[in-house]
Amino acid sequence: MNKPDRYIFDEDDVVVTHEKSYAAGVPAVLVSMRRAMEQMGPVRTARTFLKLNQRNGFDCPGCAWPETPGHRKHAEFCENGAKAVAEEATTRRVGPEFFAAHPVAELLEHTDYWLGQQGRLTHPMVLRPGATHYEPIEWDEAFAVIADELRRLESPDEAAFYTSGRTSNEAAFVYQLLIRAYGTNNMPDCSNMCHESSGTALVDSIGIGKGSVSVPDLEHADLILIAGQNPGTNHPRMLSVLEKSKANGAKVIAINPLPEAGLLRFKDPQKVHGVVGDGVAIADDLLQIRIGGDQALFQGLAKLILEAEDRNPGTVLDREFIAEHTAGFEAYAEHMRNVDLDTVIEATGLSLDQLHATADALVASEKTIICWAMGLTQQTHGVATIQDATSLLLLQGMIGKPGAGVCPVRGHSNVQGDRTMGIWEKMPESFLAALDTEFGITSPREHGYDAVDAIRAMRDGRVSVFMAMGGNFVGATPDTDVTEAALRNCALTVQVSTKLNRSHLVTGETGLILPSLGRTDKDLSGGRKQLVTVEDSMSAVHISRGGLKPAGKELRSEVAIVCGLAEALFGNDHSIPWTEFVGDYDRIRDSISRVVPGFEDFNTRVRQPDGFVLPHPPRDERRFETRTGKANFAVHALHWVPVPPGRLILQTMRSHDQYNTTIYGLDDRYRGVKGGRRVVFIHPDDITALGFAEGDRVDLVSEWELADGVEERRAKDFRLVPYPTPRGNAAAYYPETNPLVPLDHVARESNTPVSKAVTVRLERQS
Repeated sequence: MNKPDRYIFDEDDVVVTHEKSYAAGVPAVLVSMRRAMEQMGPVRTARTFLKLNQRNGFDCPGCAWPETPGHRKHAEFCENGAKAVAEEATTRRVGPEFFAAHPVAELLEHTDYWLGQQGRLTHPMVLRPGATHYEPIEWDEAFAVIADELRRLESPDEAAFYTSGRTSNEAAFVYQLLIRAYGTNNMPDCSNMCHESSGTALVDSIGIGKGSVSVPDLEHADLILIAGQNPGTNHPRMLSVLEKSKANGAKVIAINPLPEAGLLRFKDPQKVHGVVGDGVAIADDLLQIRIGGDQALFQGLAKLILEAEDRNPGTVLDREFIAEHTAGFEAYAEHMRNVDLDTVIEATGLSLDQLHATADALVASEKTIICWAMGLTQQTHGVATIQDATSLLLLQGMIGKPGAGVCPVRGHSNVQGDRTMGIWEKMPESFLAALDTEFGITSPREHGYDAVDAIRAMRDGRVSVFMAMGGNFVGATPDTDVTEAALRNCALTVQVSTKLNRSHLVTGETGLILPSLGRTDKDLSGGRKQLVTVEDSMSAVHISRGGLKPAGKELRSEVAIVCGLAEALFGNDHSIPWTEFVGDYDRIRDSISRVVPGFEDFNTRVRQPDGFVLPHPPRDERRFETRTGKANFAVHALHWVPVPPGRLILQTMRSHDQYNTTIYGLDDRYRGVKGGRRVVFIHPDDITALGFAEGDRVDLVSEWELADGVEERRAKDFRLVPYPTPRGNAAAYYPETNPLVPLDHVARESNTPVSKAVTVRLERQS
């Protein structure tokens, strides 16, 4: 293959150095500015960064971490936020001439990193049946292709509509409206693959699938447990909040298989001690837990807290809160008293002293917060683990009081808002009834497909049209070979995107690319400047206004794309005012205010300086809208992940140079890797015990046990990197390791892919 002479190429030889003991600092500033200058140039960089996360600017297209209420720095962004903006606001372009020069077969040989570095998509493109190249297509014809294919289906349920978390509230609302007006609830979204376990667990435990804390709560907590989360890479602005927490006397305990740099020490580059000093130590204790051992830890801690209450009755548990606001305590307490601490130690890899020290910290704390991310959610027992963590907080009344609560740290910006807007295959009757009343439609009531079930349906021929609103479905989903075959089994695949990725190259019989505006772009839909809104990880809703000239004249906003398709599908006399929605997004927000609880007077309230915070009954009034009317203690059998002989338990994870499936570069500065991504981090003693040496090249082979045998999957050519992981555990980057995760390896109840606990063996490269 002849590689195009454009910009940045595929990875070269990997160089491995020592992992870092701190996050951010001057290197973060230098890397941010270098990447921005490469992609945007000096003037565009300055203009863009000054608007990033500002009240009169745009919301970061990276993570969903919130701003501190009432306060904005001049530089209100982190290194990865700067990289995300540089990726989107790049001056590089991918237009018709690019696709004419490069057949799809050639592009498939490149990495997602190379594809993303080519630039912004500028024109609608179509890959026709049997064609080797994408070619331009007019918008009206593209909409007609989709509408005709949708009308040909025997049932609306033969189509599936995916949503990425970056979609605005307004676009998400009209998207789900189009889908339900068409007649299906098949709405897989990125939440299905990350925090679905959180929502499933919390709805049953406290009545709402969202976190109960704010930034000020974190800043004034006594104790913060951070489990299965790496804020230094995935939510770097959280480190500034944790620095304030530490200054106010908080104790922070990190619970993670890897000693992540951001939880060891933080050097804030906007402060003197972050530039010339040592920064701030974040974690007071690191519990280097074995993969999958978190549930055992929370159950062991509950046992120790109950025993502390037995020794000093009335001093540890919040008996008044338990009696008035919870259900199921007696059964829970009996179950936890019977937990075997030897099993807890075996499952976690921690010592008894560490368990007692953590329990003592919980007993001493009057304000405790537990934060978590995908290290907990992407486990077979992820829902049970989160409910055990929540029950641990309920013991001491840590829900609905300042400085305490649950804190699932969401990933993509507005992934939580999309769910609030109705992007879910199981929306409740109250939402559907309000939607029907507002628009004079009849929404389907039968639950639709989530992401995993949508792949199964495409694989089995039950879905033949797939449309994605943003994201990289191929890169985000498990079992890559199965997923790609499923998409190729479709008659039509449609990608609404800003940048090129592998999902554009793995198509149905016909493939469409519809280029959209990004967060940084000025939106002049309907001939007037429009604004959109987003919801952050802590339920605050605020405005986002892009200001850059769009990458091309053919680009349309996601709202305009959805409404244009709706007009082609339903005609001009439909009961839903699609044309009015494109001309004035306030009209969309007016409808949202009548359909979605908490959005009353939406247009007025969101224009306040920091927008508004959505109601949260457990946080606001200790009201729990559960099946019992109270917060529920959960009783779960203890599950953990043993390591079979001669095998390892692998977790997939992000590099510091990526966000979700977007690869910014080939360096993981914090873990000491430069110039490549096909590496696997393993304890040095495990490398030796398995008969290998540092730097050996191996294939990773996953083993999935079935009733009639073992099913295997292979990811080729990874370099062994010694790293201080727990014995028997390993870690490697996704999407390179997604092929190892079986489609049916999912969390109970939530159906979330279990990407954090894959049994693998190493095979030497021949």
